Amino acid sequence: MANRTNPSTVRLPAGRKAELVAYVAEAEQVTVAQLAQHFDVSPDTVRRDLHQLHKEGLVVRTHGGAVSVDAVAAAEKKLDVRLQLHTDEKERIGALAATLVSSNSVLMLNAGTTTLSVVRHLSERHGLTIATNNLRIATEISPKIVRDLYLFGGSVRFAGQSTVGPVSLQSPGGKDLRLRCDLALISVGAVSAQGGYSTSNLAEAVMMGEMMDRAARVAILADSSKFTEPLFAQVAELDRADYLVTDAEPPGELAEALEESGVEILVAYADQAPDRRGIAQ
Repeated sequence: MANRTNPSTVRLPAGRKAELVAYVAEAEQVTVAQLAQHFDVSPDTVRRDLHQLHKEGLVVRTHGGAVSVDAVAAAEKKLDVRLQLHTDEKERIGALAATLVSSNSVLMLNAGTTTLSVVRHLSERHGLTIATNNLRIATEISPKIVRDLYLFGGSVRFAGQSTVGPVSLQSPGGKDLRLRCDLALISVGAVSAQGGYSTSNLAEAVMMGEMMDRAARVAILADSSKFTEPLFAQVAELDRADYLVTDAEPPGELAEALEESGVEILVAYADQAPDRRGIAQ
């Protein structure tokens, strides 16, 4: 008599994927190894499932695992979660954005994981003056390339490892200094034809806008997942930026709006080395 498998013991792929989505939603953040052990399948099977679920918008694929959609969509995402999202894209964007930076220039950078990726690609520069609200930059950047590093004061947001407050620095006598920079590198939450550049937090939006107002040039940093509907607080209209540094060509309507606004689109394609436009010769 032929052997028959009890249907109740067979886990269909669709069933496993539904269970996987529920498991990730409950755990918020998981690794491939954890999923493979929990569902008693191979890591390769888990990776294929996560790839498909990511395409369907049911989970967010990260380096080595996945994060729930709800965790990513929350306004207050922890930095350690955000650091795992779109890591390859952010590194390419950071490398390309770094080519806009010349030695001996003055920079302003806002908080965000994409701006952190920029400072990791500045090793060939020297004499930089940097002002930021990003608490992690001091630990990421090499002291050899920095002339001065300033941190804007304000309340500390532990989840984002940043400060939120006025874009100002004071002289020893307590007088606010007049600040300017050669380039502001601003990571935003969303880029859209209708809403320009936006983010989910009002105080951060104000701070980002102030940095842009003090800059001779502005580069917006946004991976292609940010080409979406406007978020709560607008930072600026599209034409306020000189560059949009991203990992893929913007879709039709947004591309047209950016062109009309005079924004130069710099795309960090995979397997393509960035040019060296910003390095002082």
